[in-house]
Amino acid sequence: MSDPNQNIPCPACGAINRLDPARGLNTAKCGKCGSPLARSAAPLEVTDADFQEKVLASPLPVLLDLWAPWCGPCRTVGPIIEELAEKYHGRLLAAKMNVDDNPYTARELRVSSIPTLLFYKGGNEVNRLVGAHPRATIEQSLAMIL
Repeated sequence: MSDPNQNIPCPACGAINRLDPARGLNTAKCGKCGSPLARSAAPLEVTDADFQEKVLASPLPVLLDLWAPWCGPCRTVGPIIEELAEKYHGRLLAAKMNVDDNPYTARELRVSSIPTLLFYKGGNEVNRLVGAHPRATIEQSLAMIL
């Protein structure tokens, strides 16, 4: 007999949670960090303070968008990242980091142009795209980590 429980990744920390479908996702909380498991399509916001925990320690592959609100090409890539976050939910952690608000991590990652998309698997950077790329190119890079 198959297990009726579902494994749901936490959108905040990436921990895998066992969910009883009879109880529903809307009220469920992560057993590790306590965040609600129901998730909007929006990518996770990452800061200098939680980069290590949310990105490098994520059990899921990570697509990290380094951007700034004043950057036109960043505003072009943003909706693509949101669509990919929804499409690959449960298999990928999509995240965004505002480089103006988080200069330490951007400097440590040697980000000199935005938008920069970083692809992580197992806490290691696997690929990097600099500039505004079409969805097809981003999905080709995602194939390396999924």
